[in-house]
Amino acid sequence: MSEFVVALITAPLAEAQPIARALVERRLAACVNVIAGGHSIYRWQGEVQEAEEAVLIVKTRRGAVPHLNEALRELHSHDTPELIAVPIEDGSPAYLTWLAESVELPDDEEPYFH
Repeated sequence: MSEFVVALITAPLAEAQPIARALVERRLAACVNVIAGGHSIYRWQGEVQEAEEAVLIVKTRRGAVPHLNEALRELHSHDTPELIAVPIEDGSPAYLTWLAESVELPDDEEPYFH
Protein backbone atom coordinates (compact mmCIF):
# COMPACT_ATOMS: atom_id res chain seq x y z
CA MET A 1 0.00 0.00 0.00
CA SER A 2 1.24 3.47 -0.83
CA GLU A 3 2.79 5.63 1.87
CA PHE A 4 1.33 8.72 0.20
CA VAL A 5 -2.26 9.84 -0.33
CA VAL A 6 -4.25 12.65 -1.84
CA ALA A 7 -7.01 13.60 0.59
CA LEU A 8 -10.12 15.39 -0.63
CA ILE A 9 -11.94 17.71 1.76
CA THR A 10 -14.87 20.01 1.07
CA ALA A 11 -15.42 23.12 3.17
CA PRO A 12 -17.47 26.29 3.17
CA LEU A 13 -15.70 28.98 1.15
CA ALA A 14 -14.88 31.11 4.19
CA GLU A 15 -13.24 28.16 5.98
CA ALA A 16 -11.26 26.60 3.13
CA GLN A 17 -8.13 28.75 3.15
CA PRO A 18 -7.77 28.84 6.97
CA ILE A 19 -8.14 25.04 7.09
CA ALA A 20 -5.58 24.60 4.29
CA ARG A 21 -3.08 26.91 6.00
CA ALA A 22 -3.53 25.17 9.36
CA LEU A 23 -2.93 21.71 7.85
CA VAL A 24 0.33 22.87 6.22
CA GLU A 25 1.47 24.81 9.29
CA ARG A 26 0.84 21.76 11.49
CA ARG A 27 2.85 19.65 9.03
CA LEU A 28 -0.12 17.37 8.40
CA ALA A 29 0.08 18.21 4.68
CA ALA A 30 2.92 19.11 2.34
CA CYS A 31 0.59 21.10 0.09
CA VAL A 32 -3.10 21.93 -0.10
CA ASN A 33 -4.74 23.23 -3.27
CA VAL A 34 -7.91 25.20 -2.61
CA ILE A 35 -10.32 25.02 -5.54
CA ALA A 36 -13.08 27.56 -4.91
CA GLY A 37 -16.39 27.80 -6.70
CA GLY A 38 -17.63 24.26 -6.18
CA HIS A 39 -21.33 23.62 -5.91
CA SER A 40 -22.22 20.55 -3.87
CA ILE A 41 -25.50 18.66 -3.93
CA TYR A 42 -25.75 16.03 -1.21
CA ARG A 43 -28.12 14.17 1.07
CA TRP A 44 -27.99 15.18 4.72
CA GLN A 45 -30.42 14.14 7.46
CA GLY A 46 -32.87 12.73 4.91
CA GLU A 47 -33.02 15.83 2.70
CA VAL A 48 -31.24 16.93 -0.45
CA GLN A 49 -29.07 19.98 0.31
CA GLU A 50 -26.99 22.35 -1.81
CA ALA A 51 -24.01 24.49 -0.84
CA GLU A 52 -21.27 26.61 -2.37
CA GLU A 53 -18.03 25.02 -1.22
CA ALA A 54 -14.35 24.77 -1.95
CA VAL A 55 -12.50 21.51 -2.55
CA LEU A 56 -9.21 21.08 -0.73
CA ILE A 57 -6.76 18.73 -2.43
CA VAL A 58 -4.34 17.64 0.29
CA LYS A 59 -1.04 15.90 -0.46
CA THR A 60 0.10 13.98 2.59
CA ARG A 61 1.26 10.68 4.05
CA ARG A 62 -1.14 7.87 4.85
CA GLY A 63 -0.11 7.99 8.51
CA ALA A 64 -1.32 11.58 8.79
CA VAL A 65 -4.94 10.74 7.90
CA PRO A 66 -6.10 10.15 11.52
CA HIS A 67 -4.50 13.48 12.47
CA LEU A 68 -6.28 15.18 9.57
CA ASN A 69 -9.55 13.83 10.97
CA GLU A 70 -8.72 15.25 14.40
CA ALA A 71 -7.77 18.62 12.94
CA LEU A 72 -10.99 18.78 10.92
CA ARG A 73 -13.07 18.21 14.06
CA GLU A 74 -11.40 21.34 15.45
CA LEU A 75 -11.23 23.52 12.31
CA HIS A 76 -14.32 22.60 10.27
CA SER A 77 -17.84 23.82 11.05
CA HIS A 78 -19.60 20.66 9.80
CA ASP A 79 -20.40 17.83 12.20
CA THR A 80 -19.34 15.33 9.53
CA PRO A 81 -16.69 16.94 7.32
CA GLU A 82 -15.75 15.12 4.15
CA LEU A 83 -12.33 13.47 4.18
CA ILE A 84 -11.53 10.88 1.53
CA ALA A 85 -7.98 9.59 1.07
CA VAL A 86 -6.88 8.13 -2.27
CA PRO A 87 -3.50 6.36 -2.57
CA ILE A 88 -0.80 7.89 -4.73
CA GLU A 89 0.50 4.92 -6.70
CA ASP A 90 3.40 6.67 -8.41
CA GLY A 91 4.88 10.11 -8.93
CA SER A 92 7.98 12.16 -9.40
CA PRO A 93 10.66 10.77 -7.05
CA ALA A 94 11.78 14.30 -6.15
CA TYR A 95 8.20 15.37 -5.38
CA LEU A 96 7.49 12.29 -3.25
CA THR A 97 10.73 12.84 -1.32
CA TRP A 98 9.70 16.45 -0.67
CA LEU A 99 6.24 15.26 0.40
CA ALA A 100 7.73 12.77 2.86
CA GLU A 101 10.04 15.40 4.32
CA SER A 102 7.25 17.99 4.63
CA VAL A 103 4.78 15.88 6.63
CA GLU A 104 5.74 14.94 10.18
CA LEU A 105 4.45 11.91 12.02
CA PRO A 106 5.33 11.12 15.65
CA ASP A 107 8.38 8.82 15.71
CA ASP A 108 6.61 6.12 17.69
CA GLU A 109 3.54 6.03 15.48
CA GLU A 110 2.86 3.22 13.07
CA PRO A 111 1.66 4.14 9.58
CA TYR A 112 -2.13 4.22 9.30
CA PHE A 113 -3.57 1.36 7.27
CA HIS A 114 -7.18 0.18 7.07
